Amino acid sequence: MQFAQLIMIRAKISSEKVVPASDDPLDTHKMIRYEIKQIKMFKGFEKLKDVQYVYTPFDSSLCGVKLEANNKKQYLLTGQILSDGKVLIHLCNYIEPWDDLSLSQKKSLNQRYQMGCGCKITTCYSVPCSISAPNECLWTDWLLERRLQGHQARHYACIQRSDGTCSWYRGGPPPEKDFVDISEP
Repeated sequence: MQFAQLIMIRAKISSEKVVPASDDPLDTHKMIRYEIKQIKMFKGFEKLKDVQYVYTPFDSSLCGVKLEANNKKQYLLTGQILSDGKVLIHLCNYIEPWDDLSLSQKKSLNQRYQMGCGCKITTCYSVPCSISAPNECLWTDWLLERRLQGHQARHYACIQRSDGTCSWYRGGPPPEKDFVDISEP
């Protein structure tokens, strides 16, 4: 099984069906085939234009992912496009209900994350930790909060500046248009 390319999409899960993992009749492994309604593709459009199904191992012990199949809940799904064109998702991929993403994460999917394609994120698991190149961002959520979806991941994006260096950028809300200073001198 060769992984051709990463994919990232926003989608609703329409239905699920248990299917054989391969055409080999001796292979007893099963997959869950989720039928999806693709809302937006953020990555992978060079290889696929529209994704109708995503596949995951049937057993959670094999890293299978359980998703809610209804027309209301939306997910951000990441996975791999296999050489046969199928999209595989598993527990090691980033899969999150769309409504659980922060505003900064949603904005970064459209505007900011692509500015970090030349950057490398280095995870800090224990002190001391440091970066070894100017195009690295040091990720400290695991060290400080013992979780992957911490403050840094939810509110910052690692972006590359014009001089090639990388740093964390916090995407804040736009300033209030109707701001009026009511204090008197």
